[in-house]
Amino acid sequence: MAKYLVIVESPAKVKTIKKFLGSNYQVAASNGHVRDLPKSSLGIDVEHDYEPKYITIRGKGDILANLRKEVRKAEKIYLATDPDREGEAISWHLLYALKLEEKQQGKKVYRITFNEITKNAVKESLKNAREINMNLVDAQQARRMLDRMVGYRISPLLWKKVKRGLSAGRVQSVALRIICDREEEIDAFIPEEYWSLDVNLDVKGEKSFVCAKYYGTVDEKRGISSKEEADAVMDSLKGAKYTVKEVKKSGRHKKPPLPFTTSTLQQEASRALNFSTQKTMRLAQQLYEGVDIKGEGTVGLITYLRTDSTRVSKEAEDMAAEFIAAKYGKKYLNNTAGERKNSQKIQDAHEAIRPTDLGRIPLEIKEQLPRDLFRLYQLIWKRFVASRMSAAEYEATSVKIQAADQIFMVSASTLKFDGFLNVYNPVDEEKEENTLTVGLGKESVLTFRSFDPKQHFTQPPAHYTEASLVRALEELGIGRPSTYAPTITTILARRYVVKEEKNLYVTELGEVVNHMMKEAFPSIVDVHFTASMEALLDSVEEGSVKWKTVVSNFYPDLDEAVQSAEKELAEVSIADEVSDEECDLCGRKMVIKYGPHGRFLACPGFPDCRNTKPYFEKIGVACPKCGKDIVLKKTKKGRKYYGCIDNPECDFMSWQKPSGQNCPRCGSPLLIKGNKLVCNDAQCGYHILSELSNKSV
Repeated sequence: MAKYLVIVESPAKVKTIKKFLGSNYQVAASNGHVRDLPKSSLGIDVEHDYEPKYITIRGKGDILANLRKEVRKAEKIYLATDPDREGEAISWHLLYALKLEEKQQGKKVYRITFNEITKNAVKESLKNAREINMNLVDAQQARRMLDRMVGYRISPLLWKKVKRGLSAGRVQSVALRIICDREEEIDAFIPEEYWSLDVNLDVKGEKSFVCAKYYGTVDEKRGISSKEEADAVMDSLKGAKYTVKEVKKSGRHKKPPLPFTTSTLQQEASRALNFSTQKTMRLAQQLYEGVDIKGEGTVGLITYLRTDSTRVSKEAEDMAAEFIAAKYGKKYLNNTAGERKNSQKIQDAHEAIRPTDLGRIPLEIKEQLPRDLFRLYQLIWKRFVASRMSAAEYEATSVKIQAADQIFMVSASTLKFDGFLNVYNPVDEEKEENTLTVGLGKESVLTFRSFDPKQHFTQPPAHYTEASLVRALEELGIGRPSTYAPTITTILARRYVVKEEKNLYVTELGEVVNHMMKEAFPSIVDVHFTASMEALLDSVEEGSVKWKTVVSNFYPDLDEAVQSAEKELAEVSIADEVSDEECDLCGRKMVIKYGPHGRFLACPGFPDCRNTKPYFEKIGVACPKCGKDIVLKKTKKGRKYYGCIDNPECDFMSWQKPSGQNCPRCGSPLLIKGNKLVCNDAQCGYHILSELSNKSV
């Protein structure tokens, strides 16, 4: 019989940890939280010191019953939930749900945490067992109760004033406001004209030319704001002599990136892999909990995925140094990597996200991982290795060319030592300018070939993407690593925001809700107020502020604002979008509605007519088989494809977007694939370059 019981959150960890610990240990899972506030009510006694009313979560009865059986058999119980506030709170709830807080049980209960699921980490955690940290628990309780108060008091108001199914949230409402504010900036933006002026110059004695950019006059740097100014500069240089007045060479270093935190992983996975924040977190959780590797069994490939810290343990530093020196050479090793300071203090007990073993090289285990899991693991692996490598070294060259009293510049750089770029190059890094292919010395005379003036207009701020929204939330101090993905998922699910390509756009519904929140609850959607609440929660974690003080100071103002809004806010009606589809039962034009699984068509005659049908977005192309509309569809696993709206009567489908054109050789439909039009008939093989885009609808 096992003497010791280890309780983890996820069943996926059970087998792996049991393998590490041996026969004296039984490992069981709680499947996340076992107690929570009730769904049917606020669950907080605002009249009696804001005491929370926790209940067992529906469906967790059997899990708790099995855990109680295991508890009775064990001498010691180790609560090994995740190493963050949420995990600490789950351990505390387990303590009470299993009645382990009662001293008469005679059981010894310990809290253990590990940052990675490896044999050494798990065994080391047992040597450093401790009591539950109530400051962490209280910080989580305060966050949970603040979120509950906002959601349960304001959401019913939105149902009453706008429509059912809406929700408000302490973080999600601020995220919506940030997106709405950006949309207002874009709408209010007035473009300003400016011009660039390049000059193409032949190099004497060389079969090449250089392209120099206009800099200004010999006295000052200046821009060109109109065609008239550009023409005036060009007219002033007719017959002018172009001479190199200055050549500067300098060395420059590009520092390696820091290892991933939760937010930077979400941002880079969005940019490099086109993953949503939700998908990134789901895949990272799998990599952390364990993946089957041939010859090793189930192993955790990365460290804990929810962290604000870029700190790395001494053991990991040593592992990286040994690996880099052996694989790339000692000159690639950055001996000062461990000295770079962490920019965040929150959750610094956790390391940055990194591989648990650099010896598991991504390409060597590629065949054992699903495609997306491999891509995310490779990104994390490369980023961590690069973070411990030397800086890239460049030789930068700047050439100043004078013609009359006007100055043109040529700038270029040459990579002298690739350093960390040997492994990793972030996708958002600015690309280095081309290397000068000719040698230019001071007083070199160049021959004029042509001017290249171009008109430009200043651009409005970019629409938020998931990656840039996560960055904004982090920079503003709103939310924490675990909240970014669910926040974005919620505002998309509520249809406050839609995602087209990577950009986030506010819907009419989102604008209405945001306006209502700003009018009735200005502090709730105030960026600085929300950031200050996060700081207060951090103070609770540090033990300097009592959690009930935070809650009791917050609720009365919220309650007053809700009561005022119920009286003063006007109801808003948002009409459903009418489609061109007729109801099969009554002939009315069906409307587009939103459900938990996306858009669908419904008869506006409800409740007299309850007809509904799936909604498919038309792409403006006729089916090559039957002539009806081609629509965008999804498989059960979410992969997009194009098919006939008259399916199953017409079976046309394609993974590539049909172009609406037919092959001139065989008559089959031409599909858009990258920058080509490709014949749907593989045996035909016809293809042609095209300007058509392969963007999904």
